[in-house]
Amino acid sequence: MFSSATKIKGQGVGSAYTELIKLLKKYYPKQIELTINKYVSADISHYHTVDLPFYLSTFSKKRGTTVGYVHFLPETMEGSLKLPWLAKKIFYRYLIAFYKRMDNLVVVNPDFISKLTAYGIPQSKITYIPNFVSKTEFYPLKTSKAALRAKFGMQEDAFTVLGVGQIQERKGVFDFIKLAQQNPDIQFVWVGGFSFGAITDGYKELKKVVANPPGNLHFPGIVDRQEMNCYYNLADIFLLPSYNELFPMSILEAFSCRTPVLLRDLDLYRDILAGYYQGAKDCATMEVYLRQYVQNPEALKVLQAKAQMASQYYSEERLAQIWWDYYTDKGQSNDQKK
Repeated sequence: MFSSATKIKGQGVGSAYTELIKLLKKYYPKQIELTINKYVSADISHYHTVDLPFYLSTFSKKRGTTVGYVHFLPETMEGSLKLPWLAKKIFYRYLIAFYKRMDNLVVVNPDFISKLTAYGIPQSKITYIPNFVSKTEFYPLKTSKAALRAKFGMQEDAFTVLGVGQIQERKGVFDFIKLAQQNPDIQFVWVGGFSFGAITDGYKELKKVVANPPGNLHFPGIVDRQEMNCYYNLADIFLLPSYNELFPMSILEAFSCRTPVLLRDLDLYRDILAGYYQGAKDCATMEVYLRQYVQNPEALKVLQAKAQMASQYYSEERLAQIWWDYYTDKGQSNDQKK
């Protein structure tokens, strides 16, 4: 394994990487000899991030079969980071060159397959394997929502909406803020921070709101994974108004806690999450659904049942077998290559 994803807190790439490492150690401790960021001989070298030293390492025959994890593409980075034009152009070209350098690619959303082939990457090299989360880390708590809210200094009896992710324009945080301003009787909580500092798109405007939010809007910042479980459990509904995504870990974490999920209805979600969430085309529609759920708790229970179904489908047990089959196949491919 090669990754620098855990160096920056509060990003989904790090969560996905951490979950996979834990899964392999749990299910295949003897079958898979795992090394992390060590340039030793290997049957398979799995690259989770696109660091330049990792790219250069692929020119060594010791790497075996190379696998690249596609967590983002140039088009998905728009609205995330504000880079100078030239730097952006160079990085985007490098990103695609990195993916082309891999023997195989793994995407977490099938919607990315056509986008990668458009860059000239053969479809035969690309495999779709969804993200997952561990039920030992994200699960329903017996503690009441009111008690959990009190623990974090929130209103105990207010209908509570949770958003999770980096505070950036692409995540739809401005819409989240607008919803809070328009619905003062509803409590809004956004967990996450400015993981990439001042180069975050929309940084100045968002920073002002985070520093002085409306009374019903809370920004607790980046919190530990263990504490995140409490936040999912204290919420009545999880809302992610992102304009562009792959497969956010936060959605799976919410599902695993049986928290109902409301999303901006992106095309990519329909491929992987159909039937598990409530979609809304825009901010106004999100508000309509939120008001409905405040007034009709029974409708929210239906959405909660869908979240439970999703958590079963994206379970670690099922994905453990999928990853084992994938690595076994690629290991055999390396033997044939030798």
